[in-house]
Amino acid sequence: MTNPKYVRLADVLSTAIQNGKLAPGTKLPTHRAFAEQAGVALATATNAYRELEKRGLIIGEAGRGTFVRDLGLPPTLGVQQTATDGLVDLIFNMPGDKGDADMLRAGLRQLASAGDLEAMLRYQPHGGRAHERRIIARSLASILGPIDPECLLMTSGGQHGLATIVLGLLRHGEAVATDTLTYPGFKSIAALQGLELVPVEGQAGVMDPEELDRQCRDRRVRAVYLMPTVHNPLGAVMDEMTRLRIIETAQKHDLLIIEDAAYAFLEPNPPPSLFSLAPERTVYVGGFSKSIATGLRLGYVVSPATHIERLLEAIRATTWNAPAIISGLVTGWVEDGALAKSEEARKQDGAERQQICKAILGEATVLGHRNAGFAWLPLEKGIRAEPVVSRLKERGISTSGAEPFATTIAVPQALRLAFGGLPKDGLPEVFEAVREVIEETSIS
Repeated sequence: MTNPKYVRLADVLSTAIQNGKLAPGTKLPTHRAFAEQAGVALATATNAYRELEKRGLIIGEAGRGTFVRDLGLPPTLGVQQTATDGLVDLIFNMPGDKGDADMLRAGLRQLASAGDLEAMLRYQPHGGRAHERRIIARSLASILGPIDPECLLMTSGGQHGLATIVLGLLRHGEAVATDTLTYPGFKSIAALQGLELVPVEGQAGVMDPEELDRQCRDRRVRAVYLMPTVHNPLGAVMDEMTRLRIIETAQKHDLLIIEDAAYAFLEPNPPPSLFSLAPERTVYVGGFSKSIATGLRLGYVVSPATHIERLLEAIRATTWNAPAIISGLVTGWVEDGALAKSEEARKQDGAERQQICKAILGEATVLGHRNAGFAWLPLEKGIRAEPVVSRLKERGISTSGAEPFATTIAVPQALRLAFGGLPKDGLPEVFEAVREVIEETSIS
């Protein structure tokens, strides 16, 4: 059977891209111009371009046009973790400290002498062991207020906590309001569940409550996903008045609020959490990978009692229970103060790295929380992210553009720089390379 005309057109362009006749970054004709050149209908040309986008060969940028992708870069520009083959990794934020291994050794020794190792070899309650849930609940009381430990469920990391919420509380096809730039991990979970993400405009990572209200009036929105304290990727902290207005909108439209607190510990003086302001409709998710170590996967979900059974079912269906050895380690560190020390060390380390970043790239052009090990770098003067990412890779630096974080059709031109796990003495050289490549790209 002969392929449709649009597929044959796409094959011709694909060959030109694969053999280098159409170089990375080449701007393609508009759909209409291409239709005229090829002597086909506009719909055929549009379908051909859409086919090439599916193959990961071109990218359409609203207001700019359609460009040939760099085939040396993954189509998702950083969503998936892959071997960097010696590249400096600015994609994944992996904070650490030279004393972490000693803390782990001490924690394992303490765990080994506790006398309940045999119990750790068996299945655990789906929501976690009761005494460990009490420990974490007590540690969160200063942020969330008094928590019933039965309403706190332990998960295999914060990402698993988000998956538990989505699988347990949201149905296929439901709409969830999000920031126009949001956490890629939530986008991935939403896609698996077939959720519709509704982008809501705001200001530098702070959602506009009036825009949320407008979106809810235009369509049926089931929930809103927010990172109000240290937004990823922009680092913003939502003020208390905006939080109260968000809650008013959620009450008006009966929205479930999903509050992601992955980086909230970095803010020394946070406004009241959404959960503490509206505990009857907020599900709070957090974890310890950013404050202790990314390899120790332990998180938690705090929820109204009405949702607990469905959340437990989601945990049972995915991991059955969080590993008892990991939960024992982490709750031990919560009790003996090691977690608090680690959080303070992460804040201080992040602050020093932010200062280095802004000193080299410019205070005015870098967006980021003052204690975070990541930053957002908007690109100006018509500079596109993809050639910058490509040229940085040629210089041994792996970074990401805005595409993994964007929920809008129009993707902003920006870089997300994650530098929490890199040797600090090498950061100036890395940031200098980023600055130089941006300058070179603006000239070319």
